[in-house]
Amino acid sequence: MGSRNIVSIAGVLVMVLISTTWGNAQITAPGAAFTEQTQYPVFQQTDNIYIFCADEGMNAGSLTVQTNLEGGKTFEWQKYNGQTAEFEFYFSENSSGNQSTITGLEDGCYRVTVKVGAESETYQAWVMNDWFSVTGSVGESNCEYFELNGSFTSARLVYYDLADNSEIQVSKDIRVKWEKGNEIVSLVNSPQITPPPPEDTDYKYTVFDRFGCESSVTVTYNSIVTEAGFTIDADFNGAGGGSGEAPLEVTFMNTSKNGDADGYEWFFFKDLDEIKKESENSDQPIDSIMDVAYNENPVYTYENTGTYMVKLASKKVSEFHTCTDTFYLEDYIIVDSSFVIAPNVFTPNGDGINDYFIIKFWSMQQIKISLFNRWGKTVHVWEKSNIRRFEGSMEESVWDGKIGGRYASPGVYYYIAEGLGRDGEKRWAHGFFHVFRAKK
Repeated sequence: MGSRNIVSIAGVLVMVLISTTWGNAQITAPGAAFTEQTQYPVFQQTDNIYIFCADEGMNAGSLTVQTNLEGGKTFEWQKYNGQTAEFEFYFSENSSGNQSTITGLEDGCYRVTVKVGAESETYQAWVMNDWFSVTGSVGESNCEYFELNGSFTSARLVYYDLADNSEIQVSKDIRVKWEKGNEIVSLVNSPQITPPPPEDTDYKYTVFDRFGCESSVTVTYNSIVTEAGFTIDADFNGAGGGSGEAPLEVTFMNTSKNGDADGYEWFFFKDLDEIKKESENSDQPIDSIMDVAYNENPVYTYENTGTYMVKLASKKVSEFHTCTDTFYLEDYIIVDSSFVIAPNVFTPNGDGINDYFIIKFWSMQQIKISLFNRWGKTVHVWEKSNIRRFEGSMEESVWDGKIGGRYASPGVYYYIAEGLGRDGEKRWAHGFFHVFRAKK
């Protein structure tokens, strides 16, 4: 009789023996990550396969048999030899206890026979040490993208049909992922990342399978790109809400990432209407740039009214590449058109309430206010030139209501406002107002 036939007969005998003692003995593997059953093509019995997550070259497997047999016992462990297709002695111990444990097990099928006198019971299970060895690196890196390269080797999990010793491979369903923090960025080994982040960034490469075994490596991308950005600060307290009065001083605060200190270039565009007019009158490309600045956080003063756009270009120079990025202000900077507003009543009586004739004017370069009584006689003149921005207000007191040191008589008075706005337009306004002398 051939050795392979002997193995088949032995397997059948073991199957019969185990099936008759199932309720008395059991093998467990508390440290296993996963458990499933064999699918022998020929052998009629089903055994447990215990999967242990381990490092490469390490044997993490362990098995424990428990029995209800009473008295002094012999626990005899055997290991299946896939080369000879036979179970061979592995370990034996005598004990009055109800369990026996073996640890540090390499891959294979382990059988244990528990004997008490003439009584015995047998059970068996497979142990497999599952591992991954992973490596990761950064490949091609330029201004548009960079590559992550991941690779791995893995434990090959196999068992044998105990009837004919045929090899059966266990499917692991291996998968991979690249993560940036808690974000999964790719599910392939070697992805291309677009766009590259503007800061050094760690990427975690993980290989895992359906048993929950995994291994990871962290790869650092050293950024060679920049991301342009800025915010603005200006006095937008005027009539336009999000606009300001000319001359409007704007502070530009650079929020760019990973740019070179000397690599910032600011482009201040002309007024949008001016650009449109120049375009309509020419069939050639026009120069739409009003000014250029190179400092990191410029302060720019818009002298005239208009609608303005700003662009920042940021540059990062590395050994093999010069990468740039641009950022446009999301909304236009609006410098309001000029205007003048005068009140229609004031009460100069020294009570601290509405004691002054206050005008409001906006984006004016120069202005003159003349006040008259009802007979056309000039009672007061106020004027101002080279007007800059007001400090916290667009209002100014023009008249305290006095003529020659004495309060003017109540009645109707008239004003004429004339001047030049920072939009280049002459501004003129006129009207009347009432002076009341209410008691304090």
